[in-house]
Amino acid sequence: MSSARNYRYIVRIAGTDIDGSLKTVYGLAEIKGVGVNLAYGICRRLGIDPEMRIGYLTDEEIKRIEDLLSNPSAYDIPSWMLNRRKDYVTGKDMHLIGAELIFYVKQDIEREKKIKSWRGIRHALGLKVRGQRTRTTGRLGLTVGVRKKRR
Repeated sequence: MSSARNYRYIVRIAGTDIDGSLKTVYGLAEIKGVGVNLAYGICRRLGIDPEMRIGYLTDEEIKRIEDLLSNPSAYDIPSWMLNRRKDYVTGKDMHLIGAELIFYVKQDIEREKKIKSWRGIRHALGLKVRGQRTRTTGRLGLTVGVRKKRR
């Protein structure tokens, strides 16, 4: 473990400020688009101790992490760990993080609205999309309760 001189209280990786006191795995999971499983995969692939505090990472290790996040296929990360497999436009497996992920999700929703798929219609109407019940939950406005029938 490094000395206290090399400890950083805030580490910036892929445009995200991360608390230096977090373990490496959970610190990487703070980045939008990176979960705990992918964070473990990153640590294993780069030979970084997942239990080490992220504040003790060197500049070179941070650079390697950012390089892996920008190009995971070069580091043999399996395709099932990526968050955008078989992209609609390019057909390639990609991994998106941060603002790029938000942009692509919005673009996908707009495409579904445009082609008027079932999911697109549900998005356009502001209803639940994934098959949840809507009889009692997801109400908008001032609806408080339902009156029971009187006998």
